Amino acid sequence: MMGDPIAVSKVVLILPTYNERNNIGNIIDELQVQFRNISHDMHILVVDDSSPDGTAEVVRKQQAIYANIHLLIGQKTGLGAAYIRGMVYAMDKLAADVVFEMDADFSHKPEDVPRLMAALDGGADFVIGSRYVKGGSIPKKWGLLRRMNSLGGNIVGRYVAGLYKVRDCTAGFRAIRTTLLKQVAFDDLRVQGYAFQVALLHKAVSLGAIVKEVPVDFIDRTEGESKLGLSDIIEFILNAWWIRLHSSKTFIKFAIVGLSGVIVNLGIFTLLLQMNVNKYLASPISIEASIITNFLLNNYWTFRWRKSHDHVSIKGLKFNMVSVISLVVSYSTFILLSVIFPDTPPAIHQLVGIAPAMLINYFLNSYWTFKNAPEFKS
Repeated sequence: MMGDPIAVSKVVLILPTYNERNNIGNIIDELQVQFRNISHDMHILVVDDSSPDGTAEVVRKQQAIYANIHLLIGQKTGLGAAYIRGMVYAMDKLAADVVFEMDADFSHKPEDVPRLMAALDGGADFVIGSRYVKGGSIPKKWGLLRRMNSLGGNIVGRYVAGLYKVRDCTAGFRAIRTTLLKQVAFDDLRVQGYAFQVALLHKAVSLGAIVKEVPVDFIDRTEGESKLGLSDIIEFILNAWWIRLHSSKTFIKFAIVGLSGVIVNLGIFTLLLQMNVNKYLASPISIEASIITNFLLNNYWTFRWRKSHDHVSIKGLKFNMVSVISLVVSYSTFILLSVIFPDTPPAIHQLVGIAPAMLINYFLNSYWTFKNAPEFKS
């Protein structure tokens, strides 16, 4: 049963690798030291994506020393695909009761493994080594771009995918019960890369898993190179939106209303131009008309079930303010991308600018304009 304390069981730490020859031997040695402090049958499963640097050969040498080392070799198709292969193998071939996700490059400290295991022993189903709860940390030497990338990923995970209560949605250091994993249809997650972390966590939460975050210090790798690429970031963002669309009827309604607003905007703008109204006057009139129709549809359809203490006029004013903020964000994104990527077609910059504006628009309207008023009982 999920949430029950774990008796002595088999635990498999999954280490996905690609060109980690300089790290894999050392981390296996250090994990063996930590295993002495854990009262479970501890194993390591290295899932190597056919590394050309000889990572697998180092693992095989370690297998001659330690009886609890396993090696699974496959093709390089992404972090998520590697973890899925490892989890399936750990459950089907090794009869694991618990699996860990852990980086092989010392970004996650081996001495934290007993702490995550203790949280699972205490009744949690899904334990996260969290950088963003009290006591956790990221490297102080990280630059602004690296920090924004990490924090931005968590914002997307929390507020787009809907994992509001989890502080570190993208963490790659985790301990998970296989009783939970056996309820997950991995093919339905539809991910190959780093987006797997949020997709699996969202599925676990939807299954009612008890999630606990344990503070850890994230350490920058000293050997090798990071595997995170632009395609992983794009997949991550698209997957978060897919999760939101798939699980939120409210958001789908909000998106439909937004599309209707575009039609109203363009329709009135075209009509005014045919009436010989100056385009610089027709544009703001059309924009405001679409804002009004969007507000009415959202108020009486999208968020109709929510009870609010605000008068409809106050909500209308709030909606207008949020719309202005969204326009500023969209336009600022357009300008920034135009400066950074001057050779890219302007239509692409305009399209990309819609994404952050839509996120802010939905978030502010959902949690401010149409916020559900709490009920007070005497």
